[in-house]
Amino acid sequence: MGRAFQNRKESIAKTAAAKSKVYSKYGREIYVVAKQGGVEPDANLQLRGLIDRAKKDQVPAHVIEKAIEKAKGGAGEDYAPAVYEGFGPGNCMIMVECLTDNPARTFGEVRNCFTKTKSKIGAPGSVSHMFDHCMILAFTGTDEDAVLEALMMADVDVTDIEAEHGKITVFAPHTEWHKAKAALQQSFPEIEFDVDEVQYLPQVMTSIDGDDVAMMEKFLEMLDDCDDVQNVYHNCSP
Repeated sequence: MGRAFQNRKESIAKTAAAKSKVYSKYGREIYVVAKQGGVEPDANLQLRGLIDRAKKDQVPAHVIEKAIEKAKGGAGEDYAPAVYEGFGPGNCMIMVECLTDNPARTFGEVRNCFTKTKSKIGAPGSVSHMFDHCMILAFTGTDEDAVLEALMMADVDVTDIEAEHGKITVFAPHTEWHKAKAALQQSFPEIEFDVDEVQYLPQVMTSIDGDDVAMMEKFLEMLDDCDDVQNVYHNCSP
């Protein structure tokens, strides 16, 4: 099927400033997940997966430890998730995931990114119905039948499985993430996940060209500069 998804490993920050932003985003997310689900990775599977992903993206151990220590204290910032959606350059569809301690500020910053790039922020639900909220697990392997059997035995609601270039990628609803990961780890003890994420996957792609390509790049750069923005998903295909 060739489902389009964003592998964070492909966009590891190159400059010190960009790396600092990546560390900050991971630190905030680790803090929130640890505060909500517990600070022990063995008991909080979401935290364990997030820590593994942070390490793969070369986030220093002290950044991870500091976020967990802050969560242990119980006090501190009270971040809440927020998702904004709308239409970007060339009428492509955009989903923006945020963690914020000030929704009014965050909404203003995100809206500014839309308005300054000839884009339009929409009401909740305006484009989200055109995205699937999926968990994605990718790992080395070729026997997709064995993988499917392991997932089916664990009663995982699998959406799709792809086997390409020595890699197997599993797609399932985001609610199946813990169950799918546990089933694969139990059936294949040596498994190592190259991708272990929950994303919004577009159901259809929109091609853009000309000035819209440059405007889209500017739009994404502006969103990346917003401290509260964690992830951006779109159906743009230049």
